[in-house]
Amino acid sequence: MTTPGAGLSPTDPPAPVLLTEPAEGTPDVVADSDALDRASARIVGGSGPIAVDTERASGYRYSQRAYLVQVRREGAGTFLIDPVAVDDEVDSLIAALGDDEWVLHAASQDLPCLAELGLRPAKLFDTELAGRLAGFERVALGTLVELVLGYRLEKGHGAADWSRRPLPLDWLNYAALDVELLVPLRDALEAELAAQGKLEWALEEFEALRVAAPSAPRKEPWRRVSGIHSVRTPRGLAAIRALWETRDAMARDRDIAPGRVLPDSAIIQAASVNPADEQALLQLPVFKGRAQRRLVGTWMRALRTAAELPKSELPDPSPPADGPPPANRWADKDPEAAARLAAARTALAKVAEANRLPVENLLQPDLVRRTCWQPPTETDVDTVAETLRTGGAREWQITLTTAAVAEALRATPARPVQAP
Repeated sequence: MTTPGAGLSPTDPPAPVLLTEPAEGTPDVVADSDALDRASARIVGGSGPIAVDTERASGYRYSQRAYLVQVRREGAGTFLIDPVAVDDEVDSLIAALGDDEWVLHAASQDLPCLAELGLRPAKLFDTELAGRLAGFERVALGTLVELVLGYRLEKGHGAADWSRRPLPLDWLNYAALDVELLVPLRDALEAELAAQGKLEWALEEFEALRVAAPSAPRKEPWRRVSGIHSVRTPRGLAAIRALWETRDAMARDRDIAPGRVLPDSAIIQAASVNPADEQALLQLPVFKGRAQRRLVGTWMRALRTAAELPKSELPDPSPPADGPPPANRWADKDPEAAARLAAARTALAKVAEANRLPVENLLQPDLVRRTCWQPPTETDVDTVAETLRTGGAREWQITLTTAAVAEALRATPARPVQAP
């Protein structure tokens, strides 16, 4: 196996073998209940961990649902399951997967849409996370398969519209290859983690990921519009909010990605220009197009609603932050907190390097910032350890980082040198 983090030279292992289709051929899509029951029975008859993946249509659809579920197990084969075709009724698959270990790559991307189908793992192994903990600098699936197993996967359809039917053959090959080597990759990474003394760390991380609660909805999601920083007035922000909410409702109803209904750039431009009427709105570049001309009345009503809001209902240009301010402002706002953060970052970088870990996996950056911004009253090791534990740190992280964080929390700003 290639040494994690080491560069490959021309004298290193031979060129990887390109895989353009599954070794057993492209499986038929499981698209009815009887076929799903047969596939589930074969999965039960297989052995060992179960490779699982999904394909979505994020850039095309409003929902984040799975449009294809890929499953592979030793002794059973690969299955490409169309949940839409079976009306999301996958009870036999739920039973087949049972309490066995699932192997996913970047599981946080797939677990939410699997959960929508009632598919929740009882045990999890994440090959991307395993690669990070093992010290690999690049952890994309194709990269790890190439470095660890010596195969190159045919890639290129991850961002495709997977809601399309029928799915093209090359897309199906791509989907099947995503699970073709997941279990062998899992086995190799497990051995590497064990050799490095990190396997227990990884198991803690996998379990934390498996049981993690869904992310809470953002309080004001419209503030995520790209380019919003260029609009500073409450009235302009109200226009952005009104256009975003109108677009979001339309996108949800039509199950279309919001950016395909109206791009963020058009929202920002309309809010900045503040057109007086429909004709003025139609002069803006995006709104000149045929699709937007049909909807110009809808967009103009949103803008007028924002323009007529009383001042008391306008959005705050500087809403209260949920957590510390950006770190680049700490030196001005709280020099002592800035000193603590600088010390913590330096200390944690040393711990991460000593253990061949990405520093962001050693301890969550947000937890580091929050702890440095509002440190516990006492900075002894036990108190700091409990602070980290309450903030979501795993036990292995607490063991490695508590002493470094505790010392950093006692850091003070450097005193300016006095002129003689």
